[in-house]
Amino acid sequence: MKRLTDYLFIRHRHNWVQLIRFGLVGGSGVLVNLLVVIICNKVGADEHGILVDLPWSRFNVRWYHAYSTLAFLVANVWNFQLNRQWTFKSAPHSGWWREYWPFLAVGLVGQAVNLVIVTLMLNPESPLALPTSYFDSSTGFRTPLYWAQLTGIVLVTPMSFVVNKLWTFAAVRRAAWSPRRRGGGGDGPAGPLGPSAPTGPSSSVEVP
Repeated sequence: MKRLTDYLFIRHRHNWVQLIRFGLVGGSGVLVNLLVVIICNKVGADEHGILVDLPWSRFNVRWYHAYSTLAFLVANVWNFQLNRQWTFKSAPHSGWWREYWPFLAVGLVGQAVNLVIVTLMLNPESPLALPTSYFDSSTGFRTPLYWAQLTGIVLVTPMSFVVNKLWTFAAVRRAAWSPRRRGGGGDGPAGPLGPSAPTGPSSSVEVP
């Protein structure tokens, strides 16, 4: 049991720190996301109104889809900058645009999932629709759009962390391991002397 605890919380402590930081950044991003949604909902058209009537389909793109997407784009840039500077500290190792495009791609996949969740929670014909008996939009806390958006964000965040750590901010790991690959020292697989350091009996030289 102690070995398992050490493995999870000591050997992988750095991953836990990154996850906590990612969560804090994500929390601030949630506030930014919801703030944009609230502003759009206050000054824009009715969130349930039809924005685009999809031909040959009983489905439509509604204003709440647009509000959710706009909020995602603003929060995506916010989260990216904080994660780049603080969570993964990748700014010295890779260019801004080079990292942003994969971060945006991951975010767009997450936003697609989020839109599905929002639609299921706001569509009155869905089995997952929020009950209008309570969520009647009479106050901000009873506005179903806000709760649907928040639920989608919470469900998508863990997936985003894993993919961004393994792909978007991979430059951090490459930079950390490259000196060891070159034999520049460290305690990684190359060993403290580097891969080219002579070891064993053959390394001794007899001086006549």
